[in-house]
Amino acid sequence: MATLSPTIRVQQTDQGGGGTAPPIPGGGGDGGRGDGYPDHGQRLRRLRLALAIGLTSVTMIFISLTSAYIVRRGLPTFDDHTGTYIQDWIPVQLPLALLLINTALLAASSLTAELARRQIIRQAALAPVRSIPGVSLGRESGFPWLALTVVLGFGFLTGQWLAWRELADRGFYLATSASSSFVYLLTAVHGVHLIGGILVLLYAAVVSLLHRPVEGRRIVVDVTAWYWHFMFGLWLGIFALLWFVR
Repeated sequence: MATLSPTIRVQQTDQGGGGTAPPIPGGGGDGGRGDGYPDHGQRLRRLRLALAIGLTSVTMIFISLTSAYIVRRGLPTFDDHTGTYIQDWIPVQLPLALLLINTALLAASSLTAELARRQIIRQAALAPVRSIPGVSLGRESGFPWLALTVVLGFGFLTGQWLAWRELADRGFYLATSASSSFVYLLTAVHGVHLIGGILVLLYAAVVSLLHRPVEGRRIVVDVTAWYWHFMFGLWLGIFALLWFVR
């Protein structure tokens, strides 16, 4: 008795020649989306994580300096002439008015940095719509918040230099006492980190002038703005330490 069995044909696709393989979901191990375009969102998350790690190291540096400042303030020293332990901590007469002006400048720069960050986020969100042929969203007013942040940052550093001049006029130099040494050290280390932020802001401004892709500019401005906010918060801590723990 004869039986009939169905025949299943499997059509093979030649991918070794001119055929194309189907795309692999989630591909692009180099930070891409798998469709040939860079994944700016993933890159931004990575840079934010790197920033958080770097700021953790900076925080530990200033925590160590703060601890040394407080311990040294209450630590007596041995006087060879009298043979006794004495307190040699001399309160530093800070130029309060000038430091308050510097604080206001840095606070304003933190505000302008945030406005620059929000501005570039809005531009990145509207970029796909603007690329559609025939669609016009009008001309958006682009205030140079980034450039204003750089100017305010330089103003803060100039004010800090003037504060050093004022300290010197009052007789407080780097080697005058342990207290004055800590004042110069804390403000100098903070100023160096702030200069690093200004350099990145200048880089972001140059990138904007070169009309680079808006997503790339957004990453630079976003990370720099968060760094700048941290510098402002750090200065508030240093200023409070120098003023209230004199």
